[in-house]
Amino acid sequence: MTDVATIVAEVEDQERELVLSAFTHEDAWRLGALLVELATERDLPITIDIRKGTQQVFHAARPGTTPDNDSWIERKVRVVHRFGASSYLVGLRARAKGSDFNADHGLPFQEYSAHGGAFPVRVAGVGIVGVVTVSGLEQEDDHALAVEALRTLAVK
Repeated sequence: MTDVATIVAEVEDQERELVLSAFTHEDAWRLGALLVELATERDLPITIDIRKGTQQVFHAARPGTTPDNDSWIERKVRVVHRFGASSYLVGLRARAKGSDFNADHGLPFQEYSAHGGAFPVRVAGVGIVGVVTVSGLEQEDDHALAVEALRTLAVK
């Protein structure tokens, strides 16, 4: 089993690696469509959300999801906006310290969730310009799927 510190380092590497040259509304749509395609091929029960700034540009819910997935998305996105890192990384850092994310920051769980699935969209020379979020799988799988799609978008 991989220790938390190793996973933290891997996710930090992903965040350094996945920096785009631009991120337009069309890119957001392509990213969302790519995630729908991957989820359809793999028959994954996920909800997908793509934001450019604070604007929701793409949203899709697959069979097997519920409105609760939308709530998870909102809570994960708030973590990215507030802490400037993926929701998975923020949660892993808390776990590595043996602490409770929500208690440490005085944040209600119904508003902030440091669970995997929301990943910042960064543009070189600009910083965070959006968020890609997946909800419906185990948190590490939500995170991995968002990273896979963002990596695919980055090489196109």
